[in-house]
Amino acid sequence: MPASRSATSLGPGLPARQQSLRDHNLALALRVVSDAGGPVSRAQIAGATGLTRATASTLVELLLAGGLLTETALLTAPGSGRPAVGLALAPGGFGGLGLEVNVDYLAVTVVDLTGEVVLREVLDGDQRGRSPDVVLKAAARLAASALATAHGRGLRVAGTAVSVPGLVRDGRHVRAPNLGWYAVDVLAALRRNPSVAALDLSIDNEANDAARSEVTAELRSFLFVSGEIGVGAGIVLDGVLFRGTRGWAGELGHVSVDPAGPRCRCGAQGCLEVVAGLEAVTRAAGLTPTQGLPHGVALTAAAEAGDGATLAALEAAARALATAIGGALHLLDVGTVVLGGAYARLAPWLVPTLSRCLQERLLWSSWEGPIVRPAAQGAEAASLGGARSVVARLLSEPERWLVT
Repeated sequence: MPASRSATSLGPGLPARQQSLRDHNLALALRVVSDAGGPVSRAQIAGATGLTRATASTLVELLLAGGLLTETALLTAPGSGRPAVGLALAPGGFGGLGLEVNVDYLAVTVVDLTGEVVLREVLDGDQRGRSPDVVLKAAARLAASALATAHGRGLRVAGTAVSVPGLVRDGRHVRAPNLGWYAVDVLAALRRNPSVAALDLSIDNEANDAARSEVTAELRSFLFVSGEIGVGAGIVLDGVLFRGTRGWAGELGHVSVDPAGPRCRCGAQGCLEVVAGLEAVTRAAGLTPTQGLPHGVALTAAAEAGDGATLAALEAAARALATAIGGALHLLDVGTVVLGGAYARLAPWLVPTLSRCLQERLLWSSWEGPIVRPAAQGAEAASLGGARSVVARLLSEPERWLVT
């Protein structure tokens, strides 16, 4: 999560203006409430931040007036036994929107300030062969419709986070070989829709956004592996997304698992995604996906029916995944693998072989075996993670949304 402007202004060697100090303290107070997991009192905010009770109360009144906090039932103050008014994030005022553009679907999710899903919609359909302009016009219409619904429910959307299946350069240009996109300015295309143009727009790789949605107090370090037509990964270390020096970390799909294998769209041979991506697995299973539906739907249905060719193709995919994931785990020293995208649906058939192969490969497996599990947030987790990243920015910069 990026640092707030107010926190930056308090950096070493820089004077702290009164406005900057207030903005910093607003974010500090709001963070105490958002991290608490339940209602807190004004006195607890003062105690947790080191602010005086008078200052904490002033900040709380600003956050209440701005619709970021709400008062709840009375609490019993620790040690005193006296009741105090509880404070919590306001669930109905502000929110974030996540928009995912993937190879065979578009998805949108809106969450409120507490991170709860307000609405979610998925449009299945193969985006390959369509121009970027056509695809992004459809995505913008989907986002605009979600915005209208959110506004109709009284929710003020603070921004839109866009998730894409490829590399993002300079915060806007996308290279997505599986879509046939090279240096496409996604944000500029989306801004042509006036309903979306007014929002604060950001963009990231879909696996990164999906990984964000899986972080919990209990799960702080893991490798998120997203399987669609392409294969990507999000790396989370101690609760923080690891991006690499240029923001391109996690391109697991372009790790070679068979140097003599098929040519990948990236130009290399034997990449993981041409062996274990959904299109490759569907082809190996001898299946023909239903027109307009993702490949994962056909694979899941055939696997549930016990189709032998499909089960064999999924087992081969799991072995290929183990080759790439095993190398990543040795480098990263994380013990949990989360399967996302369509891999989450296919986890019942992927996890047994993948877990066994990792157990055989990992140097430390005799002491501690790897944990492999499906994503808790489902196949369309990227739009959820993107929406929650908007909320995280809002929580770190509340002064932007207060009229004072």
